[in-house]
Amino acid sequence: MPLSPSQRSASRPRVTLARGASPWLVPTVLTAAACSALTRRSGRWALAAVPATALSAGMLWFFRDPERTVTEARVISPADGVVQSIDAWPDGRTRVAVFMSPLNVHVNRAPLAGTVTSVEHVAGGFVPAFNKDSDRNERVVWHFDTELGDIEMVQIAGAVARRIIPYLPEGAKVEQGERIGLIRFGSRVDTYLPAGVEPGVEVGQKTTAGVTRLDRD
Repeated sequence: MPLSPSQRSASRPRVTLARGASPWLVPTVLTAAACSALTRRSGRWALAAVPATALSAGMLWFFRDPERTVTEARVISPADGVVQSIDAWPDGRTRVAVFMSPLNVHVNRAPLAGTVTSVEHVAGGFVPAFNKDSDRNERVVWHFDTELGDIEMVQIAGAVARRIIPYLPEGAKVEQGERIGLIRFGSRVDTYLPAGVEPGVEVGQKTTAGVTRLDRD
């Protein structure tokens, strides 16, 4: 039986705007609104109104923050994007790097439930996030005390992403899949699986924050 309009509306995930978007979004939308209003006085303002409106629409799309049904798993992806690399670390951990393009949702989520034991901002460069030297980029290093022990997650800025906005302070309790921060524009998020936990994703695989399972059963 076809769904009614109200049922279709209820089945769609609710989409809000990401916290931390206003410094970019508000000026853009106001500029577009002002240019559009001025076109009533002179059609020449359309030359500015059209690109300003397009930029505003792009900003609204970029800063979208859809609700998610969180997957029940040991470790879930903190980011939307594509698995860029899976690397064995000398200490036995495995790093799973997810590259986020400007088209992805850029709100990041907690890979496990636990307590935030540290949130450290590390200054660095801004080379493209797909570059091997992006490990030295501007970044925020998270540590979570979880049932699997200490879990490290790193938000890495890219060539365009110049600001990382943590939502939670050190000491905060966090649920798995809870929103923990925003990276503005293209970037990367690394999750370090503890020793003994095998990755359940492959390089090139698409991921959805809060939904895609990173570990293997």
